Amino acid sequence: MIILYSSPGCASCRKVRQWLKDRNLKFIEKNIFTSVLSEKEIKHILMRSENGTEDIISKRSKVMQESQIDLDDLSISELVTFIQRHPSILKRPIIMNDKSFLVGYDDEEIDAFLPPEMRSSNRSFSVNQMFDNDRLEMKDEKK
Repeated sequence: MIILYSSPGCASCRKVRQWLKDRNLKFIEKNIFTSVLSEKEIKHILMRSENGTEDIISKRSKVMQESQIDLDDLSISELVTFIQRHPSILKRPIIMNDKSFLVGYDDEEIDAFLPPEMRSSNRSFSVNQMFDNDRLEMKDEKK
């Protein structure tokens, strides 16, 4: 199952949501502001990120700039509590399933959330579409 951690005003979150809907992929969306993330969820997100807090915490967020906290000085439980109190520090969207983890919207990397059978058909469609476009351009040039 795909889980999408999002916020209402996030343009990238809307893109991901629409991308998932367009492909009829089932997902659970969790608004980080209206549903408090559990300790287990936050730890799971941290474990899945390759670079820990660097991947999921926005150091440019207002809370991070005002608090002047060094995340490296926090224990895991302090970090979890800090995220629960200030969910706005999380980068968004965060998309994950059993095999893939992605922060933000990336046209190429989001394909990892497609089932394998859709991935191959999606790529062949793109290639075919590219050839069709080339043929159309060639016809236009002959006129």
